Amino acid sequence: MPNNNQKAVGIFIIIAGLIILLGQWGVFTFLGRVFWPLLLLIPGVALHLAYASRTLPAWALMPGGTLTIYGIVFSLCNTWGFGLIDVLWPAFFLGPGVGLYEYVLLSHERSKTLHYLALGLIGLSLVLFIFSLLGPFFLYTFAVLLILTGAVLVFWPEIQQMKRGGWR
Repeated sequence: MPNNNQKAVGIFIIIAGLIILLGQWGVFTFLGRVFWPLLLLIPGVALHLAYASRTLPAWALMPGGTLTIYGIVFSLCNTWGFGLIDVLWPAFFLGPGVGLYEYVLLSHERSKTLHYLALGLIGLSLVLFIFSLLGPFFLYTFAVLLILTGAVLVFWPEIQQMKRGGWR
C-alpha cells in the first residue's frame, strides 16, 4: 500500500475510533438532546435566506416563519424545561400566522383574505398568550367583564332615559 493511502486509512480509523469513543461517552446523546430544536430553526432561517437571495419564491416564507417560531419555542423549552410549554403553547398558532403574514406582506399577490387570516391567527395567539399568562386570574377578570357588559346592556335604556329627562 502506498504511503499516502496508508495515512488516509490511518486517519479514517482514528476518526472512526474517536466517533465510537465519543458515542460511548454520551457526547452525541447530549448534543442531540440539547441541540435538536436547531433541526427546526435552521431550515426556517434557511428558507428566509433563500427568499432573501431570490432563490425561492415568497411561498417559502410560510413554512420558514412557522419553523422559525417553532424552533425558538422548542429552544426555550429545551433550555428552561418543558413546563414552559404551559405558557408558550399559543405560539403554535403564532407560527403559521407569522409565516402567512410574511407571505402576504412580501408576495406579489395581495389577498385580503389571507391578510385577515394571518392577522386573525396572530391575534388569537396573542389573546391566548394573555390567557395562559394570567391563568385562573383571567377567569375571574373575564367573569367580571361579562357581568359588567351584561349590566350595561340591561340598564342602558334606563341610563339613556335618565339623560333625556329623568325617570318616567
